[in-house]
Amino acid sequence: MRSISGKLKLYYLQNYAPHANSMQRPFQDAVRAGTGSIMCSYNRVNNSYGCANSKILNGLLKTELGFQGLVLSDWGAQHAGVATALAGLDMAMPNGDALWGSHLVEAITNGSVPESRLDDMVTRYGTWPASTLFVPDQLTQHRTIAAWYLMGQDRGFPEPGIGMPINLVQPHRVVDARNSSFRSTLFEGAVEGHVLVKNIRNALPLKQPKLLSIFGYSAKNPDHNHPTGGLSAWLWGSEPYSFSEFRDAFYWGKAIQTPIAFNGTLYSGGGSGATSQSLAVSPFDALIEQAYDDGTALFWDFYSGTPDVNPMSDACLVFGNAYSTEGADRPCARDDFTDNLIKHVADRCNNTVVIFHNAGIRLVDQFVDHPNVTALIFAHLPGQASGKALVSLLYGRSNFSGKLPYTIARNESDYPVLGPDLPQGIFTSFPQSNFTEGVFIDYRHFDAHNITPRYPFGFGLSYSSFNYSNLVIQKREEQDFGEYPTSLIVEGGQEDLWDVLILVSADVSNGGDVAGAEVAQLYLGIPAEGAPIRQLRGFEKPFLNAAETATVRFELTRRDLSVWDVITQKWRLVRGEFTVEVGSSSRDLPLKGKFVI
Repeated sequence: MRSISGKLKLYYLQNYAPHANSMQRPFQDAVRAGTGSIMCSYNRVNNSYGCANSKILNGLLKTELGFQGLVLSDWGAQHAGVATALAGLDMAMPNGDALWGSHLVEAITNGSVPESRLDDMVTRYGTWPASTLFVPDQLTQHRTIAAWYLMGQDRGFPEPGIGMPINLVQPHRVVDARNSSFRSTLFEGAVEGHVLVKNIRNALPLKQPKLLSIFGYSAKNPDHNHPTGGLSAWLWGSEPYSFSEFRDAFYWGKAIQTPIAFNGTLYSGGGSGATSQSLAVSPFDALIEQAYDDGTALFWDFYSGTPDVNPMSDACLVFGNAYSTEGADRPCARDDFTDNLIKHVADRCNNTVVIFHNAGIRLVDQFVDHPNVTALIFAHLPGQASGKALVSLLYGRSNFSGKLPYTIARNESDYPVLGPDLPQGIFTSFPQSNFTEGVFIDYRHFDAHNITPRYPFGFGLSYSSFNYSNLVIQKREEQDFGEYPTSLIVEGGQEDLWDVLILVSADVSNGGDVAGAEVAQLYLGIPAEGAPIRQLRGFEKPFLNAAETATVRFELTRRDLSVWDVITQKWRLVRGEFTVEVGSSSRDLPLKGKFVI
């Protein structure tokens, strides 16, 4: 979808979109949760750089949302000195020598920047509890006090990795931050990140197949993970990709041409989101171990687009991926090589299981209706436990419980926007996105235009089945239902925005023979002109044994029931009849109810 900066979109929604509630929520929630620092990025907002935009940093973030931490720039995103200091930037990365340093001293001396602004940069302690406030004589260079104390770095914090050489291939002291007790967390995270969207003819789980064939470039580990030439692919998560193509996109803004990572499986995001895969179990690694235990014969081909397929295979696994990373927008939502590979295998194997490692949406209509494509899994970016998690799911030791955090369309044209806004025409020197779609992205767009998706937002299958019943809606009459919030601002905004006004509960039952978890989702219809038909307002994930029933509960706050009033610049509690829907996806909502404010 469109490549955007969150802050740019937040500003547009806050000032021009009355139904901005759904889009601002992540920013507001992050502040309320106690985030210590927030980064301003490279984009301009109304042609003013984000790190020099006082409306966003001082107005929205530090005033309206009551943010008490520090604002730091993205790497090299500071484009002015005095302007960024006055706009609310507190820390420049990787350094501020060119625009701050002695220049900031000069600006304070001549009155261009108040000395109180410098004090605020350094301290940023705000209204945190007195026990966390700094002692002046403990002020040390390069340390922003508030976040340091808030995160407990003054109390038994382990020694950081210091003294690292500029060239990491040179000998240096190794800092090992791994903890074996976290392996179970990494494994469970990988399991829950896999989403099963098709499973016919009891294709899965596998049951000790005699012959298993494995195809596709994303099944194996990349061929290397070590530094080369100082700036290595190991540092940027592009081990399975073309590092030269990634480098050209990341550093020089050239368009990515290749939508897939031919050189191996995807484990994590790239760029700043990359992890160093010093230990990674690929799907092929884990499948070999399973086959060894079961006595299964394996055939594999990770290279050819038209491999030889043994028709006697009990199952054929085809692995593809969809590459994307920071600084490198995907050129398309599908690719011919992988689609043709899947169809080639499915034409010759009557039990073809497709697995994608995907950074975002991936269209599947070129092959998904093939009668021999019996199962489809979106594995996303599973991390080091990728193979172990997948094999546990394929063989039924773990149960699928993941749900899609996006809508899979049937065609590219079904999305409101696909791809970045390019610097062209009058915007050649000043690239611009106007976000005329407003909040009508993903499932809200599909609902508004009555477009049937291939797989809806929130969808995901399980080896079990779940039933919903007994919807109860309770209005908390003792609460204040005034039109606007009236309380003081705390971190996250006015405190009464989090007053619970409506309580909703429902029963979820496991109707199958296998234990598993179900993500119960609540969608709210707000009776305001131009509002989306439904908006996600809560989800719960109970684990249920076979035939077990659990009650899930949702608390709807004043914020959940409000829209942004662009005139008063406040959240307004809507009057009228609200609809409540509860179910397993944005298009499968068997429980429906109403309440009136």
